[in-house]
Amino acid sequence: MIRHYLVFILALIFAGHLHAQGQELGPDKELTDEDLEGSIKTLEKPMYTPFVELYLLDETKALRQDMQNTRAELIEKVVEKELSVADKSMSYAADTVTYFFYLIAGATSILVVIGWNSIRDMRHQLTGLAEERVNELVVEYEKRLKAIEVQLQQKSEIIHQNQAEIELTNEVHALWLKASQETSQQNKINTYDQILELRPDDVEALSYKADAVLEIQEPLWAISLCNRALKLAPDNGHALYQLACAFAEIGRWEDAVANLAKAIEISEAYRDDASVDPSFEQLHDHENFKNLVYIDRDDPEDT
Repeated sequence: MIRHYLVFILALIFAGHLHAQGQELGPDKELTDEDLEGSIKTLEKPMYTPFVELYLLDETKALRQDMQNTRAELIEKVVEKELSVADKSMSYAADTVTYFFYLIAGATSILVVIGWNSIRDMRHQLTGLAEERVNELVVEYEKRLKAIEVQLQQKSEIIHQNQAEIELTNEVHALWLKASQETSQQNKINTYDQILELRPDDVEALSYKADAVLEIQEPLWAISLCNRALKLAPDNGHALYQLACAFAEIGRWEDAVANLAKAIEISEAYRDDASVDPSFEQLHDHENFKNLVYIDRDDPEDT
């Protein structure tokens, strides 16, 4: 900074000297670079005087003094700031320690007033209540889980039963298809026996087996089968019709007409079946049979 100031002073002096030379050359003549170089080469004495040198030295000294004073002030302010920060830190630490001791003293006082035994009792009571509540929750959830387990077992059993029933139904259905395709009455009887092994209370299997038995001239066997079927389903029309056929085969005409009448009450289709069924050939002249089967007709022979 001092160097720059000295250069500035010298530049002022040199500029003054050049101004003086310019006045000597005349107002209308401008200075050129060649004039300046010539003026510098033709200098006969220094451009400064002892007075200027003394002035520069005094100024330099004053600048140094000002810089020292500024540095001292800066150091003083920094030190003051550090001391202030240290003072605040110490004050904060002292306050914290004081509050901490106050807290300890307050807690100690509370413990003294309440007593360690009371706190221990409170802890035991809280522990006991917590354990009791947890045990109640465990018991409750165990009951719920047990109920859910029972329900799942029941549903699983129902599913297994349904699966078994589906498999049984499919097997029975396959046997019915087989029986419908059989041409031999004995093979049909064997197939119906297989169905009855799977489902002993199958009324349809009993009545259709009775029909096949009648085809092989076993009316008494057919009567037994029809009676079994009617015990299970008294309103089964097919079983009543086959029983009427069996009674007609053995000459029990009144029983045959009575059972045929019941079958016709269930379904009018049995009336037409009876009119052409060979089992009722001997009943065509029977008055009750004619009134039952050939109603609204002139003569059975006309059919």
